[in-house]
Amino acid sequence: MDIYVLRSRSWLAFAAVCWPALSHAALGFDEAARLAREQAPSLLAQRNALAGAQAAQPAAATLPDPRLTLGVDNLPVSGPDRFSLTRDFMTMKRVGLMQEVPNRAKRDARAGGAQARIDREQALLQAAGLTVQREAKLAWLAVYYAQRRLAELDALDAENRVLLDTIGPRIAAGKAMPADRAMAQQEKLALADRRDEANRDVAKARASLRRWVGDRADEPLAGEPPQVTVEAGSVRAGLHSHAELAPYEAMRAVALAEASEATADSRGDWSWELAYSRRGAQYGDMVSFQVSLDLPWQTERRQQPQALAKLKEVERIDAERQDMARKHQEEVEGQLAELQALDAQRARLQASGRPLAAERVALAMASYQAGRGDLPAVLAARREAVDLGLRLLDLDLQRASLRVRLTTLIAEQ
Repeated sequence: MDIYVLRSRSWLAFAAVCWPALSHAALGFDEAARLAREQAPSLLAQRNALAGAQAAQPAAATLPDPRLTLGVDNLPVSGPDRFSLTRDFMTMKRVGLMQEVPNRAKRDARAGGAQARIDREQALLQAAGLTVQREAKLAWLAVYYAQRRLAELDALDAENRVLLDTIGPRIAAGKAMPADRAMAQQEKLALADRRDEANRDVAKARASLRRWVGDRADEPLAGEPPQVTVEAGSVRAGLHSHAELAPYEAMRAVALAEASEATADSRGDWSWELAYSRRGAQYGDMVSFQVSLDLPWQTERRQQPQALAKLKEVERIDAERQDMARKHQEEVEGQLAELQALDAQRARLQASGRPLAAERVALAMASYQAGRGDLPAVLAARREAVDLGLRLLDLDLQRASLRVRLTTLIAEQ
């Protein structure tokens, strides 16, 4: 049996697993990312958070609701006119309207804080959208390469069946030992275990993909992973625009607005009140107007400590952002180094390792068919060739995943 013909069956097996029928829907790489962005519950939650911040903005700088007051002034409680609303000339029924007016600096700070909260939620939404798309792409890649691994093992299983079919005649012809049949059957059992593990990996990858795209995760995959180019210089240059750093600027603006509001408390607020008082029929009605002013006379004990606390929050956010930036720089440098190493390993295995493994299988098979070799050598050579193919698939998955991560650092504006 020609080993190259046998190995070519791996692509046929992979096509049977991955290639969709024309009459059925299929899920492509970019389609998975689009679906995830449209229907991920985490994005829906963040969109609602943004909508809530936008809905609250108009109320931020609006004056407090006015207050209506109703009352009775100078009501006698003793003497012959007690509890009479009309006999004593000083008794008045009063209706008033009062309006509190926070100072302008405080209202401006509240308006600025409301806008900063909208900016923060918008930045968080963009970061969440990028994360969802990234995870959907990684899940699609996991399914794709899990199916590729299964296809490799299916091809080996097909070769093993052919080998088992030829052992009987070879034993009858005296070209093989009876123990070879048991050895081939043991190899078949071991391969069945590996195929079960591969099927498990496909099911787990499908479950992960289902989290992001729903029921369409059960569809066959369409196409192959895109060839993504990573420019190390561009990645490093764009680190300052990392999606997870964007919310910190808005968070800082929120803290500054709260600090400004706390500082504005030292200026004090004011209020006005207009009242209409009605006395008995024989007396004239009266109108009253008054203005009230806050007197913040202990600013060093109340307003200033509150403002200082908010400014410390600004410093905390700045330090946290710097720490996050360094963390992302470390991660990116590590990923770039890892990608470079994986590319080198993959190229070496493809250029040298795979041809050598195929040559070893061919030589072992030729020796066995000629009666000069034994079956264990053939099985070992085939096993190592398959393991090398699976190793190449693992390298491809790792490289593709790293490229996805390195090219999804900046959210689209």
